[in-house]
Amino acid sequence: MAHPRAGQPAQPEDLIDVDAVERAYYELHPDPANPDQQVVFGTSGHRGSSLNSAFNEDHVLAMTQAIVDYRDEAGITGPVFIGFDTHLLSIPAWKSALEVLVGNDVEVMTAENDAFTPTPAVSRAILAFNQTLDADESGRADGIVVTPSHNPPADGGFKYNPPSGGPADTSITSVIAARANDLLAGGLKDVKRVPFEQARGSHLVTDYSFIDNYVAALNDVIDMDAIRTSGISIGADPMGGASVDYWGAIKEFYGLDGLTVVNPDVDPAFGFMTLDTDGAVRMDCSSPNAMASLIAQRDKFDIATGNDADADRHGIVTADAGLMNPNHYLAVAIDYLFTHRPQWSGDVAVGKTLVSSSLIDRVVAGLGRKLIEVPVGFKYFVDGLLGGTIGFGGEESAGASFLTKDGQVWTTDKDGILLDLLASEILAVTGKTPSQRYAELAEQYGESAYARIDAPANREQKAKLSALSPDQVTATELAGEPITAILTEAPGNGESIGGLKVTTENAWFAARPSGTEDKYKIYAESFNGVDHLSQMQTEAQSLVGEAL
Repeated sequence: MAHPRAGQPAQPEDLIDVDAVERAYYELHPDPANPDQQVVFGTSGHRGSSLNSAFNEDHVLAMTQAIVDYRDEAGITGPVFIGFDTHLLSIPAWKSALEVLVGNDVEVMTAENDAFTPTPAVSRAILAFNQTLDADESGRADGIVVTPSHNPPADGGFKYNPPSGGPADTSITSVIAARANDLLAGGLKDVKRVPFEQARGSHLVTDYSFIDNYVAALNDVIDMDAIRTSGISIGADPMGGASVDYWGAIKEFYGLDGLTVVNPDVDPAFGFMTLDTDGAVRMDCSSPNAMASLIAQRDKFDIATGNDADADRHGIVTADAGLMNPNHYLAVAIDYLFTHRPQWSGDVAVGKTLVSSSLIDRVVAGLGRKLIEVPVGFKYFVDGLLGGTIGFGGEESAGASFLTKDGQVWTTDKDGILLDLLASEILAVTGKTPSQRYAELAEQYGESAYARIDAPANREQKAKLSALSPDQVTATELAGEPITAILTEAPGNGESIGGLKVTTENAWFAARPSGTEDKYKIYAESFNGVDHLSQMQTEAQSLVGEAL
């Protein structure tokens, strides 16, 4: 049930105590024996709040030293590109990380004027640097992004991107997390650091123009000329995030007179936000409630867009439909790109997470392309994007990236700015908004009902769900249809999905444990309507309950 003030402007009582959150970062110390206060890398790095000792200076010092130690073992000798978003804890954490990196004699590339840096700009910088090296040449770069993504203002986050430029896979993050927790347990005695002023002024630290290098290259991946000459009006809302200066730079560099930065304010409490569905302040550009203020202005623009705090997610608003469902936009983006990128090879595939809409499957089949279905996590698209074998990789949570016009890698991390600009290209080139094109695809392939719900589960039950095997599911029918597949591994790469997916001819559900809360998530979709979806959800909970 939605919070009674969901979608309404945040009030003073909804906002964090900025001083208390920052003070807790330095003053509270995690208990190394408490699992809730240890370093845990989920699908997008380690996240937590300083107020409950889940993201504090001790964590960042330990994680950074662990990354340095991993780099030494892996033979990574190039610079670390580091960026941070607009969350309150991101700047203190960036400072802590810089102290440790310089304390270990690591070369660092950080933004000019200590500017906020979107995740995709860091990915782009790593790749651009490494592309200047021969395949067997040493000195490869990697990166750190200090961000909890769209999480509430009291949270902090820390991600490591190896030389591939995208999110590190579990073979890397498990090593880093284990080492970080060992360092915490040892009282940080093996952490090397120098004072921040010494670190920032060190010869090891170079100011890097992430923004100039990212913006100037956009025409390689987006038809910026088409957007400019079309004269369409664009409202870009950074939602108080790291993309705020990037949208202004894009407007100036490409002469987009019709582009307006809707809200250029940066506030660590994010007091300008409308409340999300649960009543929290959350910069989720895929949420109608968090995006309510931009949706209310949809008639002012041909295309309006949003980004979360680190700009790795996108939100698309049109005058005719409001905020697009992320699954719908992914289907439209895939349909457009694979019919408007003639230089892409005929063998280039489409990547999707297995909890994304099956409409994508139908669109990809209609295009005659190969579909690669992977577990949740953008890390599973990194190799394909890097090697040019995946043209588009997308997640249901409004994260995606794709190749340049000539089929080369753009980023190997999610790029919300890119997907926002693509919406304008689609309108400029086709004369149709993405939502109008979605209506055509739904007419062609069928319209589905899709939803995610949560169900309670303790730590033991979540562990059981992660370890399920198909033979533990004894049902043969789901919501009146024969079960066609029971999956615990993704068909695209054979990796464990950390849960269960069950499909029928016209519907499916997937259940995955939450990495941070005592619950599991049930994703479900039906092409037989909302009532059938509801039946699916009820039976899915029962089926999972029996299996547990």
